[in-house]
Amino acid sequence: MRSGAKVAIVGGVFVVVAGGVAYGGYTLVGGGDDKGSGGTRTQGAPARTGPPGADEIKETSTGFLQAWAKGDAAGAAALTNNQQGASAALTGFSDQAHITNVVVTPGAPNGAVVPYTVKADVSFEGKTAPLSYASQLTVVRGQLTHKVLVDWQPAVLHPQLKTGERLVTDKAQNPEIQAVDYKDRPLTKEQYPSLAAILDGLRQKYGAKVDGTPGIELQIQGNNTPARTLITLQKGTPGKLKTTLDADVQAAAEKAVKGFGESSVVAVKPSTGEIRAVADNRTDKFPASLQGRVAPGSTMKIVTAAMLIEKGKAAPDKPTECPSDVMWQGVTFHNLNNFSLDNKPFSMSFAKSCNTAFIKLVDDVNDDGALGRVAANYFGIGQDWKIGVPSFDGSVPASAGAETAAAYIGQGKVQMSPLDMASIAATAKSGRFRQPVIVPQSLDGRALAQADPLPSGIAGQLREMMHITATASYGTATVAMQSVGGDKGAKTGSAEKDGQNKSDSWFTGYSDDLAAAALVQSGGHGGDAAGPIVAQVLRAG
Repeated sequence: MRSGAKVAIVGGVFVVVAGGVAYGGYTLVGGGDDKGSGGTRTQGAPARTGPPGADEIKETSTGFLQAWAKGDAAGAAALTNNQQGASAALTGFSDQAHITNVVVTPGAPNGAVVPYTVKADVSFEGKTAPLSYASQLTVVRGQLTHKVLVDWQPAVLHPQLKTGERLVTDKAQNPEIQAVDYKDRPLTKEQYPSLAAILDGLRQKYGAKVDGTPGIELQIQGNNTPARTLITLQKGTPGKLKTTLDADVQAAAEKAVKGFGESSVVAVKPSTGEIRAVADNRTDKFPASLQGRVAPGSTMKIVTAAMLIEKGKAAPDKPTECPSDVMWQGVTFHNLNNFSLDNKPFSMSFAKSCNTAFIKLVDDVNDDGALGRVAANYFGIGQDWKIGVPSFDGSVPASAGAETAAAYIGQGKVQMSPLDMASIAATAKSGRFRQPVIVPQSLDGRALAQADPLPSGIAGQLREMMHITATASYGTATVAMQSVGGDKGAKTGSAEKDGQNKSDSWFTGYSDDLAAAALVQSGGHGGDAAGPIVAQVLRAG
């Protein structure tokens, strides 16, 4: 910007002008003794308190946006409640992101919130591209100083920025990738939106390992997150990266989660551990499919049943008590709608998801660490999986008191992701744990987690009970699995969570050589929400 130029609002837009211009009773030019004061007041008048007034909101937001538009990082930062952080970010806006010709268009304030749009150019090494986006700021009053200031958040600079992230324009850290499924079919963010974060992560980790050249990009970069490209000024040559995904199953997963808010699903091939699909439909964009950490509810009974069978305390045809409720160490546990079964086989308690049948066996097991040991030794839970992108590999910590009983039915401290539960179903189907992967191990030679094979008797009994759950008239998974063919089995689950009116809906199952698990937060019963998602994915396989 040329020396001596000033910025004013003309038609609602900050533009360069030759002199000062009055707007709404305030002069929108830089300089002056009150710069950074966060509002003016008559000499000797008492400081204003309470929420900022409309005049103060206009004055402070106008001053901030004006200074930002003309590249005065110090002046803009002085009008925020985090001067150091704002100054660094605003300076980087021009020095690191190389953003120029900034035009800011403020919108009508909504109380203390002021929306605006930004249009600018991004220029680097002779390449230029336009940039435009919308964001907003909030004006607050300091509790001690009573100054009216912009509440500084990274999203003020750009709506996608989070704490610890910055805008950078440069040659990309890693070349672009052309991700393909196991049949060499292209996988793009546009066609498969759920893969956006995964593809970013794969690019960051493997972009330099495949043949490709980096382009020039405006990116959001952070210390612990994959770089996210906002604008490409000059394309590089993408390197081909083969994944284990299946485009058909992925398409079905994308479609399935759209039917339920806050939902996630993962599909895994039991015979190999190859991940065939990953999809999320969440307002927070968090990849809960791979990184979720929530109680899995009764889907955990697959692992608990394996432990009980190993201990000789249960078998599919062994009569089992299933009262409507049971007290264990001062805590009463109930079955859904307080149903009970009179001395029926354990397979029926499994298929109908009888909580009390499992909890009544806690004393017989007399081993608080047994569940975690079986989860780790046979199902690979907590074994530091390296699937190719960040993931959570489950947690079944040691417990005591009522938490031990809660863990038997997938509550308490037990935490899983849909990936973990899909792997547990896959382990039951194939008889041994194979660590899930989304890119072949041969790509980087990383060490995969290992676990002991399930004893054949245990694996066969788990499959028998999961098949009954998915086919018997009384099975909680039968309705959802009716449309699924092949050799099939399933387990439903619901998990109560503090602050939610409805329980989380869980469902995991398999058909032939494909297993899947889904989570719908606040979705209710497992067969009602998560079940149809899993069924749709299994049908595609």
